[in-house]
Amino acid sequence: MTVALAFLLLGLLLLAPLGALAGRGARLVHGGGIAASAGFVLLAVAGLALGDGAVLLLPVGPPWAPLTLALDGLSAWFLLLLGLVGVACGLYAWVHEAAAPPRRLVPYPLFLAGMALTLLAADGFTLLLGFEAMSLASWALLAAQQGEAERAAARLYLGFALFGAACLIPAVGLLAGLTGDLSFAGMRATPPQGWVAGVVMALVLLGAGSKAGLVPLHGWLPIAHPVAPSHVSALMSGAMTKVALYVVARLALDLGGPAQPLAWGVPLLLLGTASALLGALRATQETDSKTLLACSTIENIGFIAMGFGLSAVLRAADLGPLAALAAGAGLLHALGHALFKTLLFLAAGEVQHSAGSRRLDRLGGLIHAMPLVALCALAGAAAAAALPPLAGFAGEWLLLQALLSAWRVGSLGLQVLVAACTAVAALSAALGAAAMLRLWGLTFLGRPRTPRTMGAQDADPVCRAALLGLAALVTAVGLLPGALLALGAPAVARISGHDGVAEASFWLVGPSASGSGYRPLALVIVAALLLIGLVALVRHLSPRPAARGPVWDGGFIAPPAHLPFGDPATQASAAGFAQPLRRMLGGPLLAAREAVERPPPGSPDPARLESGFHDPLLPALLRPLLRLRDRLAVAAERLRDLTIRQFLGLSFGMLVLLLVLLAWLGAGGAP
Repeated sequence: MTVALAFLLLGLLLLAPLGALAGRGARLVHGGGIAASAGFVLLAVAGLALGDGAVLLLPVGPPWAPLTLALDGLSAWFLLLLGLVGVACGLYAWVHEAAAPPRRLVPYPLFLAGMALTLLAADGFTLLLGFEAMSLASWALLAAQQGEAERAAARLYLGFALFGAACLIPAVGLLAGLTGDLSFAGMRATPPQGWVAGVVMALVLLGAGSKAGLVPLHGWLPIAHPVAPSHVSALMSGAMTKVALYVVARLALDLGGPAQPLAWGVPLLLLGTASALLGALRATQETDSKTLLACSTIENIGFIAMGFGLSAVLRAADLGPLAALAAGAGLLHALGHALFKTLLFLAAGEVQHSAGSRRLDRLGGLIHAMPLVALCALAGAAAAAALPPLAGFAGEWLLLQALLSAWRVGSLGLQVLVAACTAVAALSAALGAAAMLRLWGLTFLGRPRTPRTMGAQDADPVCRAALLGLAALVTAVGLLPGALLALGAPAVARISGHDGVAEASFWLVGPSASGSGYRPLALVIVAALLLIGLVALVRHLSPRPAARGPVWDGGFIAPPAHLPFGDPATQASAAGFAQPLRRMLGGPLLAAREAVERPPPGSPDPARLESGFHDPLLPALLRPLLRLRDRLAVAAERLRDLTIRQFLGLSFGMLVLLLVLLAWLGAGGAP
């Protein structure tokens, strides 16, 4: 299997030059990407079913050792979701990127190859190589877009990518220790201890957490996702953020060792909780559909991080079954989120392509013009809202079960923390559901708000296949969480140190002994019977056929002739829909503001309500960096006034410092 995966990686690398070809270069690139992604799916399922594969030594690498590849349960799980997302995004790009310029085609297979190499790495150097290739290729896809906003987003994204590399490189070095063994087997045999372990956890959370979008390093997601092509946005949100969480799970939970204290998983639990709350709240306020989906990604990444962090806490408390439950919740939600968020991003891309806008206030009524896209988007929105029996519910339900079972673990402070995280997780899930209702309702229901919306058409047959396939997978994952967790038992074991989720079978998952087992198939049967009974009752009470009439407009007068789509005041706006939550929660968290502009007495001008919000965390992060940049610029200017003797003195001093550093490293590495 590992050899086959290496050939798929090589094939993706060979696809990159084809992107520069004229004519059929785009179809070759995206067709090859679809084939490679399908191969990832097949080999990932085989790896989960058959167990860990052998380590493969590649004939290339740094001077000290070759690159090594391997496929174990954890990497196979994330490779599965990468393959599924890659197939769907490739089908979308096959239609909409057929005439894309080379600057958008060449980085695409490199992006897929970088993510796959990160997942298949069996040593620290290969993992860093794949992670940085993924970052640079995705930056190239962003930088290929035209416009000042796109270039600014690419610069911001590159800054976060370089910051992540600056943190992950020393983290891997500390994990390797004085022996310098960069293989995962060597790192696993000598896990970090004491203050070194704390530094490793901090560096991993900063480096990979910034790529995943964990608060407070989430500021690039709502800026970069909207400016990228829709299939790239879907890949970044559905797959790339999960690859970053894989790096967290691999370095901090797998290679970090099972003997860490209770506090080892607390930072990940806290950051996940903050991300879930802030991302869900921002999603209820955004007026751009792709920005809204990017904020929803922050929320769901927070849920996954909560599952991983709680698993580390429970593993340290020697509660293996509960640790496996929390790890299974994180892994199951990672797969579900990859599917439904890819579905929503591709549906948003179809809406933008056909209706001409991403802004919610310029859409509406698209359920008539784009019925299949509306139906598939409804499946994705319902899954994102954690409605059973779809994919989003199973992972969040398992997470809440683990949180409710863990509130008596550890000291009183830890118990209070877990209880607070439980409440915040429930609130975040409710806010996420409100955001999805707002997104789908304003996009597809009501009346068209612009003439372009009236002329929208449904998706191309190939894109329909991608959307329908994702909707079917979202449903299947929701119906078979027990079977998936049984298949993913090796991945659960890598994170939790326990064989698998207790009482997980084909139709059942969760602690049924306490009366809270989740049986999705039984739930579907009961809901279907209730729906059939309700329809029969309504038909019995109302034997006459249904009649259509004008929609009630809230008491407004009929619109004038120059408003053929109706008076905008009779439909809820995106800002108006979000106003209650903005007033309740937006002030302390998002610096929300509202101001009423009243005309002077006697003026016929109308009063105006100005409202808005901004995320205060990104400016708070960038402000010190800007000040540091200015100080470094001033210091650099002073260097111009130095004499030749002073320049030579600086060079000599730097040489002495390097020799001292080399001598210290040599003494530390000596036996």
